[in-house]
Amino acid sequence: MVNNDSGELNYSSFDVAAQRSAALENDIKVNPHKHRVLTGDRPTGNLHIGHYFGSLQNRVRLQNLGVETFVLIADYQVLTDRDVYKDISKYVSELAIDYLACGLDPMKHNTHIFPHSHIPELNQLTIPFLSMVSNAELSRNPTIKEEITASGQNIINAGMYTYPVHQAADILFSKSDIVPVGKDQLPHIEMTRTIAKRFNKKFKTNVFRMPVGLLSEVPMILGLDGSQKMSKSRNNTVMIKSTADETSKLIKSAKTDSERHISYDPINRPEVANLLRLASLCTGQSPESIAEEIGDHGAGRLKQVTADALNSYFHDIRQRRSELEKDRGFVASMLRKGIDEARAVAIETLSEVRKAMNMEIMS
Repeated sequence: MVNNDSGELNYSSFDVAAQRSAALENDIKVNPHKHRVLTGDRPTGNLHIGHYFGSLQNRVRLQNLGVETFVLIADYQVLTDRDVYKDISKYVSELAIDYLACGLDPMKHNTHIFPHSHIPELNQLTIPFLSMVSNAELSRNPTIKEEITASGQNIINAGMYTYPVHQAADILFSKSDIVPVGKDQLPHIEMTRTIAKRFNKKFKTNVFRMPVGLLSEVPMILGLDGSQKMSKSRNNTVMIKSTADETSKLIKSAKTDSERHISYDPINRPEVANLLRLASLCTGQSPESIAEEIGDHGAGRLKQVTADALNSYFHDIRQRRSELEKDRGFVASMLRKGIDEARAVAIETLSEVRKAMNMEIMS
């Protein structure tokens, strides 16, 4: 994902992105305080265990290392492909509860949780950023193509094509250089880097840092159907907020195979391997050793082991979540705190942008 000599955006090179990610990870361990994280989710419902192991756990790790962390709730982006505006406020609150329960802590750490619709200065950056990319570059974004297909919409609104530019504003307003992502989100990072580079070059400034996609080492968590990525839209999830009984029932329904002897074979037995991987993530024990312990006791024993591991791991998180659900005032105060802190940064960034573009008011 590099720019070629013509200056056109190229979405193709994963190796370059992986090298950047590895170098950044090494530096974070040595110099955490010189970095900033921007991460977040769209408020479309509660988070599931795939979200937790795929991203939330890593966000908490970075926060605890001392990296300043901006956690953005992308409520505007929900409007691009969903008709759920009546529930957005509720989902923002639920998302914040999931974040806080899982360990993101604005009270103890330099962490800011906020919805981007409440940061007008951030959103103003979208206008000049749109002038930094072409329609062709937006149309070629492979992630957008996939999301358009997944949305099932007959008419595609302009927001679907331009939200990677808005996402660039999300990242760049905070001067963040770390964006934890999966491989499928790397095209958005490359577009953000391109916008930052072109803006700095055009206006002869160094306002924006070059963000790097920090790739997760956690393998993709399959859903309970055993064939697709865990997703709310596919109804194949275990939610973080699920009770112990609900979790056990859901894991019992998970697809496995007819072979009684349990072995860890991700290629030939992906459903069994997925449950072993979940148990491993919860216990710290390797999936191979868990499989060896289960042996000939079959899928029933595998499901019991996995359910027990999940319920043990998420016990304290769920207890904390239950407490937060009863204290919505505290949750709202954390969001207001995050909004105030993010706006202060956005105001400063927008001021620098206006100065670079020669749009300050003359006296």
